Amino acid sequence: MRLVWIGLAVFPLSLVWRWLMMRKEQGSAKDGEDSWQKRLGERIRADRKISAAILALLAAFVVAFPFIFSSYQTQIMISALMYVMLGLGLNIVVGLAGLLDLGYVAFYAVGAYSYALLNHHFGLGFWSALPIGAGLATIFGILLGFPVLRLRGDYLAIVTLGFGEIIRLVLENWNAFSQGPSGIAGISRPGFFGIELSLSQHTVFLYFIVLALVAFTILVVSRLRNSRIGRAWIALREDEIACQAMGIDKTKTKLTAFALGATWAGFVGCIFAAKTTFINPASFTFMESAIILSIVVLGGMGSIIGVIVGALVLILLPEYLRAFSEYRMLVFGASMVLIMVFRPQGIITGVRRHYRFRQKEGTEEQGERDAASA
Repeated sequence: MRLVWIGLAVFPLSLVWRWLMMRKEQGSAKDGEDSWQKRLGERIRADRKISAAILALLAAFVVAFPFIFSSYQTQIMISALMYVMLGLGLNIVVGLAGLLDLGYVAFYAVGAYSYALLNHHFGLGFWSALPIGAGLATIFGILLGFPVLRLRGDYLAIVTLGFGEIIRLVLENWNAFSQGPSGIAGISRPGFFGIELSLSQHTVFLYFIVLALVAFTILVVSRLRNSRIGRAWIALREDEIACQAMGIDKTKTKLTAFALGATWAGFVGCIFAAKTTFINPASFTFMESAIILSIVVLGGMGSIIGVIVGALVLILLPEYLRAFSEYRMLVFGASMVLIMVFRPQGIITGVRRHYRFRQKEGTEEQGERDAASA
């Protein structure tokens, strides 16, 4: 009897799923039609007054956030902004270059342990260790890039996944170096010209540090996307063989994507160690890589705004649904499924440039006269 009820429940669900997939196929077939989201986005971008007003309101809100909300809410927003940086870093590798990286958390761990070890053994402060952590993560990104130059698709994903697990296992078992599963405690928070700050003041100070780094990340990633190397990444993503046939150095293009993507993970790793003042290998599991990849995919691969929105949704939504603890993950999972069904390209898609070649009227008339005379 139970199997009958299960069958009766599954049958309408399968019909609904088939209907949703048909809607998705019909929507993807209408390539020439502009959606209302696209028209709205083009209108906002075209009207500079509207875009300037929206940016001014957003800037005022994010600057005033720690003074309006509690310290707990500020801590949550710091975590969300950290994932914005991680998403933008992985977006270089996955969204722009089209290289599926499932071990991105390894560079995050390198940055965190760089600051923790330098502070624990040598007493190095946050500001001195921040560029060192980012630099070491960049080096590890290059070291990962060399063995996977010839790999694509699933094989690349498996190798990067293994790289992330190797880093975690090394940190977990090398007790003399990383203190193993016990982790490293007592990590110093960022200093402000030697002034003693309370816990709430440290939270506000760290919020503005992360906010400044997020703004810097957005600026750099947007400039990279529109630069020569950014166009090479996009060409590599679209067709690797055609990219190589056009004379683009595939080796250099892939290595720069891995290196620059890892740099931002190193920055965030240092911030994470300073924020929590304690780290251990359990903080750098595959689930972190999966969350960061979900931010890129659901937000919109290649889209900076999409990654920002995706990070805020995926990090803030579970936190603010804690009151509904029994249904929190159900609502969260259902919302992700709905996004993937109705918006498979992501919440906000990346801007693609289209070029249409038209024949000049004079050239067309000359061609007709030549044909008539012949």
